[in-house]
Amino acid sequence: MDVKENLKYTKDHEWVSVEGNIATVGITDFAQSELGDIVYVEVDTLDETLNKDEVFGTVEAVKTVSDLFLPMSGKIVEFNQSLSDAPESINESPYEQGWIIKVEVSNPDQINELLNSDDYSALIG
Repeated sequence: MDVKENLKYTKDHEWVSVEGNIATVGITDFAQSELGDIVYVEVDTLDETLNKDEVFGTVEAVKTVSDLFLPMSGKIVEFNQSLSDAPESINESPYEQGWIIKVEVSNPDQINELLNSDDYSALIG
């Protein structure tokens, strides 16, 4: 499984990249491989402010639907529109083209509560 050293991770298999006060969020390579072929991504929380660990959307694979949990509190400011036509981008490129949302972070200190790449690698075995 591909685990990028420069990202932070959640126990729910989301990854986070923070630049300034904007966090980009997606699901990990491990998560997409466990889910299988992703056929639909729904984020109906655009422009909403949510707390850490609240559900911000869902990802639907051939076999299952999984909730997506917000790793850091903030306002959801962007949804990756390309996923509407090509949700398989998450399978093909989970860390680049397959990002899901961008969040204007309201509590930057929450980054310290996330897992680093070593801790996430240990979690997934």
